[in-house]
Amino acid sequence: MTREDTLMTGTGDFARRISYHRHRLGLTAEQVADRADMSAGYVQHLESHLGTPDTGTVARLATALETTAEDLLGGGRDLPPGPGSGSADAVLEILEPEECLRLVAPGGIGRVAFNGPEGPTVLPVNYKVHDGAIVFRTARGGPMDQDLRSGVEGVEIKIGFQVDRIDEAQREGWSVLVQGPAHHVPEDEVILADVTPWAGGERRLYVRIIPHHITGRRIHGL
Repeated sequence: MTREDTLMTGTGDFARRISYHRHRLGLTAEQVADRADMSAGYVQHLESHLGTPDTGTVARLATALETTAEDLLGGGRDLPPGPGSGSADAVLEILEPEECLRLVAPGGIGRVAFNGPEGPTVLPVNYKVHDGAIVFRTARGGPMDQDLRSGVEGVEIKIGFQVDRIDEAQREGWSVLVQGPAHHVPEDEVILADVTPWAGGERRLYVRIIPHHITGRRIHGL
């Protein structure tokens, strides 16, 4: 059995991964079909049915969707992103704050970094941007409820918030770091942003980060 055949085993989310990458690139089914040299009807069929096609079709779709066959098949879902060496012609670009804000504006998943009781702590959160601030939800009584309260009036707790995007197929990506004070959002302002945490549960406490310092970097080829 080849490595490709092994990856084909148990990949029931193949259709969803095609749809995800197509929408990520802003492509229609017709545009993906043109890139992959196949019919639009077949692309639509693959997006709406279980199962996976042959390895050649997977490889063409991966190229068309600017990803890897392994990613489409879910083979690396439990692995850290970005394995392997970088591009030989890679360039590191420092991003201006305006470009950083543009990149994080759509919302998504970021990481909150703060000092917890056991030391430096980093936790992932679903977030949105509202009126220039980062807004996310957490559970009352949880780590970020207690650790993001100073207990002293007028004293702010400064934290870091990072968002990044990695394109493993192109060995490219960007990373944005936002630093600033965190505040619990008052009950009467909870409608500021409709954030839905993937973790679910009773996460009724909204936290807002006011950006004071914004930096970012992008790695890309020449």
